[in-house]
Amino acid sequence: MRPIILASASPRRAELLRQMGLDFTVCPVDIDETPLPGELPAHYVERLAREKAVAGRQRTTVADSLVIGSDTSVVLGEQILGKPDDEAMAADMLRRLSGHTHRVMTAVALAAADHCTARLVTTEVRFRELTDDEIHAYIASGEPMDKAGGYGIQGLGGIFVASLTGSYSAVVGLPLLETAGLLAEAGQPVWQAWGRTCSKESHSE
Repeated sequence: MRPIILASASPRRAELLRQMGLDFTVCPVDIDETPLPGELPAHYVERLAREKAVAGRQRTTVADSLVIGSDTSVVLGEQILGKPDDEAMAADMLRRLSGHTHRVMTAVALAAADHCTARLVTTEVRFRELTDDEIHAYIASGEPMDKAGGYGIQGLGGIFVASLTGSYSAVVGLPLLETAGLLAEAGQPVWQAWGRTCSKESHSE
């Protein structure tokens, strides 16, 4: 298979790629994530995913590599809830999400030498009512501070979710179905890596 590069420092995205059975190199990129004036959430999320993938592709010296970029935003109404700057902001986000349905928009982009293709996935997540004690305890755990919307569904924050319609992996940070689809379109179906991955695991036991 062609070399695959993940243009992200997110351990959650790396774990999801490993779940797919892929070997890859992590190469984080630094881009300006400021929304454009009047930019809709869906456009914002897809734009950042594309910019991350293209930036990663421009940095690599491996000619035939495929670079994956992704971005996730929690959207309440039409407002993007980013990562909280401090504990007060995290508490405000969680109170606003409490008892309501929000959208988690995740885009994944795949950049090759001559093109970049992206997919956008929107998942509806409903929170049950949260108590102040729960909110304070959750913030004290430290988990909300590096998460979009101030929570991680794959961690302690999973107990707040009453229902989910859409892609769980997209809420975590990388939609598996769409990522596999992009790789297949690029001529790299993920199943081609499974035999090598299993062989490596068996030799390491």
